[in-house]
Amino acid sequence: MLKLIAWKNSSTRKPLIIRGARQVGKTWLMKEFGRSQYQQTVYVNLEKNKRLHSLFNDGFSINRIIVALQAESGLTINAENTLMIFDEIQAVPEAITALKYFCEEAPEYHIITAGSLLGVAVHTHTSFPVGKVEFMDLYPLSFLEFLDANGESALVEILHRADWKLITAFKAKFIEFLRYYYFVGGMPEPVLAFLKDNNFAEVRKIQYQLLEAYEYDFSKHAPIEIVPRLRMVWNSIPAQLAKESSKFVYGLLKKGSRAKDFEMAISWLKDCGQVHKVLRVNKPYLPLIAYEDISAFKLFLVDIGLLSAMGAIDAKTILEGNLIFTEFKGALTEQYVLQQLSCSDNFAINYWSADRATSEVDFVIQYQGLVIPIEVKAEENLQSKSLKVYREKYDPKLSIRVSMADYREQDWMTNLPLYAVSELGALLRDI
Repeated sequence: MLKLIAWKNSSTRKPLIIRGARQVGKTWLMKEFGRSQYQQTVYVNLEKNKRLHSLFNDGFSINRIIVALQAESGLTINAENTLMIFDEIQAVPEAITALKYFCEEAPEYHIITAGSLLGVAVHTHTSFPVGKVEFMDLYPLSFLEFLDANGESALVEILHRADWKLITAFKAKFIEFLRYYYFVGGMPEPVLAFLKDNNFAEVRKIQYQLLEAYEYDFSKHAPIEIVPRLRMVWNSIPAQLAKESSKFVYGLLKKGSRAKDFEMAISWLKDCGQVHKVLRVNKPYLPLIAYEDISAFKLFLVDIGLLSAMGAIDAKTILEGNLIFTEFKGALTEQYVLQQLSCSDNFAINYWSADRATSEVDFVIQYQGLVIPIEVKAEENLQSKSLKVYREKYDPKLSIRVSMADYREQDWMTNLPLYAVSELGALLRDI
């Protein structure tokens, strides 16, 4: 919400596009922002409201759009106190183009747009208003936001204070909620179900419904020729991440599969926000993007709760202590760390593996002129063979291992507890 308020008050404000996967909370956020920060909100769902399509198809006029929106909503639109929301804007590609004219000819209006498949529309629309809009990415709840939602803001404050003795004293409680988060994830509807009565069965039911809705989108919105391949890629992700090396292997999809057969399917999933694609770097130098190997990558889901649902992890696994960290542990833990890192605007995220060797560092991030290697451990196993290989080869200023062990600084490495991954940025700022 703070980012939206900053956008509202900016003297250089442009129409805002909120990107994010289906059911991640875009519509709720836009409406709540309008309710709390404006005198009135005009909301239009362009997928459902066919009457307004012609506004953008039959010759564009800002005045005509304002008049039509007033007739539709019954409100008088005043630029200084009205928020206009165009939801599911990808249903009318010409409406995306129209944002350019609002920016150039009527910048006084406050306009926010969103859409479940907006990323696909943006990448296929030939008249996208480059430089005339702003973007904000919306993700599932982070672990800290999950704690807040559960009424544990005091735990969040302890983490922010980086009082590691106090954090360790509350370790059992952090781990308890981390287990819940591995199961529930951060999608708003499953989180709400969990908050209501901690009903794990209901949470899982909702997650399966979300997964079904995603697959429905494949059939409804994706080019028909790539739908079977979309499903193959999507359903393979748990197995891909569960391998010793989580690098995406086309051979797991179908014997003899080649990259070119699945490039469009993977791009579609990435563009609509349902997967994160993390590319390998062959050398961890600045800028990381210059050393990316586009032929080697990992695919992660948008949310850890959906991954645990696809992996059929049941409530019993949660309730029996450490089982959640031993069954499917590597996939869930790597997904968890990636998800927390992705919530930050400050990190460029890749991974590193040696050429013709078995050493692999789970993530390397670029942050304010530094390249930081991060090794992920699901338990308290503190062996870091790949990280040692990396260190001997590249001598990084700092190396990070995240695990279930307590916070500890060594001469060449810092161990960060999994439940404190959110504090990595603060840790790096103190270097």
